[in-house]
Order: sequence, then C-alpha cells, then structure tokens
Amino acid sequence: MTSLASGTPFLHASEQSDPAALFALPTGSTAVVYCEGQFGEQDGKTANGLVRHSEKYDILSVIDSLHAGVDAGKFLDGTANGIPVLASLAESISHAGRLPDYLICGLAPADGLLSNEQRVVLLDGIARGMHIINGLHEFLNDDAEFAAAAVIAGVTITDVRRPKAKRDLHLFSGRIFDVTCPRIAILGTDGAIGKRTTATLLVQALNARGIKAVMVGTGQTTLIQGGKYGVALDALVPQFCSGEVEHQVVAAFEGESPDVIVVEGQGALSHPAYITSAHILRGSRPAGVIVQHAPKRKVLGDFPMVPMPTAASEIALIEAFADTRVIGVTINHEEMTEDELNIAISEHHSQLGLPATDPLTCPSSDLVDMVLTAFPALAAVAGMTVPE
Repeated sequence: MTSLASGTPFLHASEQSDPAALFALPTGSTAVVYCEGQFGEQDGKTANGLVRHSEKYDILSVIDSLHAGVDAGKFLDGTANGIPVLASLAESISHAGRLPDYLICGLAPADGLLSNEQRVVLLDGIARGMHIINGLHEFLNDDAEFAAAAVIAGVTITDVRRPKAKRDLHLFSGRIFDVTCPRIAILGTDGAIGKRTTATLLVQALNARGIKAVMVGTGQTTLIQGGKYGVALDALVPQFCSGEVEHQVVAAFEGESPDVIVVEGQGALSHPAYITSAHILRGSRPAGVIVQHAPKRKVLGDFPMVPMPTAASEIALIEAFADTRVIGVTINHEEMTEDELNIAISEHHSQLGLPATDPLTCPSSDLVDMVLTAFPALAAVAGMTVPE
C-alpha cells in the first residue's frame, strides 16, 4: 500500500468529528502508535487497545522508549503478536521500510492534553507526511501550529473526540424501546480497567458461536479501532449523552439486525470524576450488565485519594440506579499471580452468586455461558443448550 500522505484532501475539523467519517477511512492503512512512557499503563489504554484489536489499521509498531525491544503482545498479555515496541518515530519508520500512513496518539491521560514533548513527536510525524489520529480532548485542528503544519504537509488530522455540531446531536427520544434484542452493558469499578477489551472479546466470542452480536462503543479508542457504531461520550454536553447512546444503539439494531448488542462502558457509576456510566445505563437501557473489577487495585487509577469500590458495592449501586440486573463479573488480573486470580474468580462467584471469569486468560466460552445463562433464548439462535 502506498502512503496516503500525498493527494489526500485536508479535511475541515468539523468533517472529522463524525465517527462515520473515521469509519470511512481506508481499511488496512498502516499505522504507528505513539505511547511514550505509558505503554501497558492505564494512561496508555488507547495504545493497549490497538495492539490487541484493530479493524481499521495495520499496526506496525508502538513508540515507547521505556519498553523498547519487547514484543507488544508479549508485554501486554504474554502472547507475541509481532508488533515491536521501538524507541522513536525514526526507528518505527525505519522498521516499516517505508513511511506508515498514520501516526496514532495512543496516550489517554485523564486531562486529555498533550505535553510539549508529545507535541514535538506528533509534529514530526506531520512533517514527514503522516496523517494524525488524535483521541485526546485537545483538538489539534484548533491548534494553529498543528493546523498550519498539516496544510503544508498535505495531511489530515482527525480529532476523534470532537463532537458533532449540537444541531446534529440527539436527545433521548424513547426509540430505545423499539429495540427488541437484549442489550448488555460492560461496566466496571474504575476507569481503564478493561471494559472495552471485555466487550470486544464478548462480541467476538458470541459471533464465533453463531450469535450475531454488535458492539456500540462509547469512547475514543473503540472509534479508532474501527468500531462502526459509537460516540466519544465524555466529549459531549451532558444534555445529549443518553440520547447519543440511544441513537447509536438504535442505529446498530436497525443497521445490523443483531441478536444482541454489547455496549462499552466508561469510568464507573461510583466514580467521583465521571458520569458517563449513568448515561450509558439511561440511554441503552440494558437488560443485563457485566461488571469488570480489578481486585488488586486499592485506589482509583488516576485518583489515588479515592479508595476502590468492591464489585459487590458497584453491583448494588448499578441495580439501584437502573432497571437492570448484573449477570456476571469479569476479573482484571493485573498484579495477580495465577493462583491469586483463580482464588479471586472463585470468591467472587461464591460471594456474589454470579458467574465470574477473566476474559483474557480463561476460555471465551466462559463469557458466552455467562450471557446464555442470563438470556437463554439466545442459545436457541445458535442451536445450543443453556449451560447449567
């Protein structure tokens, strides 16, 4: 594939704010992910997600000098995937053997802003002729230096989190009541805890078993990965949040005729800094919720002054807040030995009376069985029996 750096028209900022426009970018474009100092960490969750799954881009390498020399998949999940972590943009271009099409900002700090050092790397990518994918709250099309550099280089900057014009946003309408298939929301006890990964793995596992599942994303990483339905929820005026979630779920239902819709969660309902989980519950009105929890976390990831909730307390809050039920718990195994993970899964199952699993290390059938137990009618779709 030749680079898109030449001959590609510069998009106005407002044209790049629509997730549909991002989805329309050429599939299979090559990309390097910039994640200096944060790969494998909570603030590197966009890079982490792209290494694990990308429908949109062929990820060639990750830039992080702190972890240079490792295989990205081996570093994250213990299984090599052939994506190297390299020390610099120059090394990534040299490794690719030609200029990659895109430079993706894989950082996701809580404030959503770029440091001066990070700006230099992204501007270098533009100067070399690479298009930029930016998932931060800081819109680079509004930055005079970035906008001018992009025009001079003839490349595009896509600000993934930029919302549509308010006239094009949706208030809650009640159309969600016309969606007849089950919706399952993947919520959690903290941010950057694995909700998107679990949602992706669940959708893949259900489809592999003959149950048509579609994912609705609610964050910038899912959109960058190539999610067809979704919205960067934390960038919207709150008035439109539940309506935009509803709109995307309805679009997925009408566009795909799925058996089940899986909705990605954001933050946590109990989280003091984020209210997005509330809008997800209100807008998608899920029939079931899966709660993702990291037992080893003692405090919230980006807010160490706040202790972590328990899975039990989060479940109670979710079921009190919304007309739904929690159907299972998924465990994030960070900082856990294999024995500790097995104990955590067993304890959460016995104490909560709910199925529990680790989506990354346990069989995918555990996730499917979790859903089929809660929604036995789905088993008939694929000619399966409901697990006992």
